[in-house]
Formats: sequence, C-alpha cells, structure tokens
Amino acid sequence: MSEIARVLKTFIGYIKRPDLYPELGRKIIKNTINRGNAFKGKEKTHFWAAERAITQKEAISKLFGLEMDAFRKDYQEVLANAAQKEKDCPVKMGGPGALELLYYACEFTNAQNVVETGVAYGWSSLASLLSLTKRQGTLYSSDMPYLAQDGDQYVGYVVPEQLRTNWKLFRFADKESLPKIFAENAVFDVLHYDSDKSYNGRIWAYDELYKHLKKGGVFISDDIGDNSAYQDFCEKNRVDTTVVEYEGKYIGVFIK
Repeated sequence: MSEIARVLKTFIGYIKRPDLYPELGRKIIKNTINRGNAFKGKEKTHFWAAERAITQKEAISKLFGLEMDAFRKDYQEVLANAAQKEKDCPVKMGGPGALELLYYACEFTNAQNVVETGVAYGWSSLASLLSLTKRQGTLYSSDMPYLAQDGDQYVGYVVPEQLRTNWKLFRFADKESLPKIFAENAVFDVLHYDSDKSYNGRIWAYDELYKHLKKGGVFISDDIGDNSAYQDFCEKNRVDTTVVEYEGKYIGVFIK
C-alpha cells in the first residue's frame, strides 16, 4: 500500500467512526502544528539511556530479586503456539518485546490489576495474563483501532482463549480509553506503556498512569529512546529509573 493510499484509508476509517473524532483532531494537530515535537530531545536521551542500560536479566534480578530463566521453560508450549499464530497472521504488527520483564513485574507485585497501552498481536498482554490468571486478576488494555489496514480482528491474536476471561480491551485512543479504564479500576499494580510514541502523547499518558500506580507498583515504558519524554518525566518526578536495552531499543522501568 502506498503512503497516500494508507493515509486516505486511515482518514476514511476515522470518518466512519464518530467516537474517534477527538483523536482525529489530535492527529491533525500532531502532524502539522506539533510535528517538530515528536522526536524532541532524542539525541540527549539516547546518550542518557545508553550509558546506564543493563540487560533484561540484570534488571529482573536487581528490581525484583528474581531469575527469569524459568519463564521460557514453563510456558514453552504457550509461547510456541503464539509464535505460530503470529507467523500465520495475514496482518503484520509489532512482535514480542521483553516478555520476561512484564511477567516478573506481575509476579513481584502479586498483581491483581494491570493496565497497558498498545496491544497489536498481544504478546505483552499474553505475558501479563500468564501471571494474572494465577490470582484471577484483570488486565485492562487500551488499543487504537488499526484504521490503515484490516487488522482489528487480529488485535490480541496470540492470546489463547482460556486467558481472555481475565482481559478487558478498550478500542479507543488512550485519551478516551484510559478514563474509561480508571472509572472501572483506580489503582494498578503494574503499568505498561507502548502506544503513542510522540513526546506530547507520552508526557500526558505518563502523568495520568503514574497517578494510578500504587506505591510499590511497577512502571514500564517501551521505546524510551524515541524522544526525551521518559527522561524528562523521571527527572520531574525524581524517579530513579532502571533502563533496559532490548534488541537495540531502550525500556524504562521503576518501582514507585
């Protein structure tokens, strides 16, 4: 699909969904007036993240006092089935990230309630749900519809049916999904951010999510090297964060 065709299909998708008009307005502003802010401070934060980054294994040991090696062995069949489903999926979305980090964050907090932004195939959702279902906990997910491709039916595709009873999926932009989620549940054990990558989008969401994270809860944000939003947020709130390097990208994680 050409770039023009993709933009046109996305715009038509918005027009058909009045409930998404607020996000359409924000997208227009973001891609015109605020376009220069998307990568604000990227060079500064890339250096900041690189000089303090550790491995996922080191972070899990340092923060949670846990070893991560058992995860792949204990859930070998589930992960293999999920990988096959991704391979067979006709729509291409984001692949698996630092699954162990999410899983052991839930284990460390004995999580009952987790919120995530961004779902795609559902790899992160799967990691959280594998822990949450042990305690009949709930995962609340915010995920913007895939308007440029016919991908809505494949969101969360790798999550097995038996785990879905513990999952609530909100199909709006974060600014509409998160208030709905917080109206259902106000305090969370683990927060995972992996949606709007822009500076302004991150700053807004980080502040909102942080308010609803319990003391002793775990905050995780993917792709923090895209701009300086995460670094600026941590400095403003005097957060001593850990940075994880994973497959050439940086993840921020801290315990509140």
